Amino acid sequence: MGWVLAGWILGVQAAEPLPLSVQVALRQAQVPATALGVFVQALDEPRPRLAWQPDMPLNPASLTKLVTSMAALDTLGSAWQWQTPVWLTEDGGLAIQGSGDPRLSTERVWGVLKRLGISELRGPLRLDRSAFTPGAAEPGDFDNEPWRVGNALPEALLLNFKAVSYTIRVEGMQARISADPALDPPQTVPTTAGPCGDWRGALKLQWAAGQRPRFAGSYAAACGDLTWTLADPDPATYPARLLALMLREAGIAWRGEAIVDAPAPASAPTLLWPGPTLAEALRDMNKASSNLTAQQVLLSTARAAGVPAPSPDAAATWLQAWLDAHAGTTPPTRVVNGSGLARETRMSPAQLAALLRWAWGQPWMPELLASLPVAGLDGTLSRQPGRFGAAAGRAHLKTGSLRDVVALAGIVDAPSGKRWVLVAIVNHPQAQAARGVLDAVLRWVAQDAPEGKAGR
Repeated sequence: MGWVLAGWILGVQAAEPLPLSVQVALRQAQVPATALGVFVQALDEPRPRLAWQPDMPLNPASLTKLVTSMAALDTLGSAWQWQTPVWLTEDGGLAIQGSGDPRLSTERVWGVLKRLGISELRGPLRLDRSAFTPGAAEPGDFDNEPWRVGNALPEALLLNFKAVSYTIRVEGMQARISADPALDPPQTVPTTAGPCGDWRGALKLQWAAGQRPRFAGSYAAACGDLTWTLADPDPATYPARLLALMLREAGIAWRGEAIVDAPAPASAPTLLWPGPTLAEALRDMNKASSNLTAQQVLLSTARAAGVPAPSPDAAATWLQAWLDAHAGTTPPTRVVNGSGLARETRMSPAQLAALLRWAWGQPWMPELLASLPVAGLDGTLSRQPGRFGAAAGRAHLKTGSLRDVVALAGIVDAPSGKRWVLVAIVNHPQAQAARGVLDAVLRWVAQDAPEGKAGR
């Protein structure tokens, strides 16, 4: 049994039934109570106020990112920072060694080119992406939608999330579609009258691996200007194509015209391209529930912990060992990646709650809390603040959602001043209809989980 769990929660069962509001929400969603696992405990109380099926192994979906966050903070500390080495080589070329930085945006590429202070390159552009070992997965393996940015695969030199944003602007009888970065020429589609509706579907995206995206449909003029961000269909060559484009746009004459995957020079780098701290990356990851950032964080953490050139599978094995050491193996847990974008992941509400209670006592707890969406204010919990009742603005919570999973976990700061650990997970084919169940649990906790009033 893991030391976090020892003596705390295993075998604990609910002392009273689910709150009436939660029971009503379950009936409205047509989801049985057996599909729900809940664990609620005040940070200053030795026993849970509510433990409903606490030891049932459930798929937590993106609550897995809490485990990734805690493992990274525990291993690296919140101030740990990515650094990407860059060289001006002896043959007049440029070399870049990827380190897993999840924030290598086009704006930051511009910044490093400016810092180099060069007007031309005579040699090749060398890219060293050996910090991570590519996995065998394909972007569309999970949901057959490889064009979704969230399905892009991690890599050591991750530039601009391997994404292209297409801005659609109405110009009279046509809509002009422009790519940013400009890796594709502009396209046009005819405009139509009527309401905006399903504008993405109407555009009739034609996306295939290795081919440039094409739009074969139309666009409702009532939609105005909109942007659709897609994963690039040729991710393996994306870093090279993007860097070549940015060299041209920066006015740097490039005589070498060759781009190669090659080891970085053994000499000291010309400069270190500073990236985000871990705390900053976790805010990006958890507020927006970014699957790709989660994988970059996990791979970087495993590498820093001593796993050489980790593959996604090797990094998941490292995370599994960390979880077993901190949350125990009863019931057995399973993690297959750092994001939760998986059907096989399993952990119990009690295990997640115990990890959160343990994390509360760690020096990096403020950074973990700051990375989580605030109910009704930002991130994945920014919409419909009224649904959260007294918890609005007072609960730092990670959300989880898959086709058959909805989940919520974090810390609730009740108006009374009492702080609660909350974990609630629904696994059921009708899970997407059960978001109101999680809201009902949250509202009940924000009222200090009244004892003896579970039926009210």
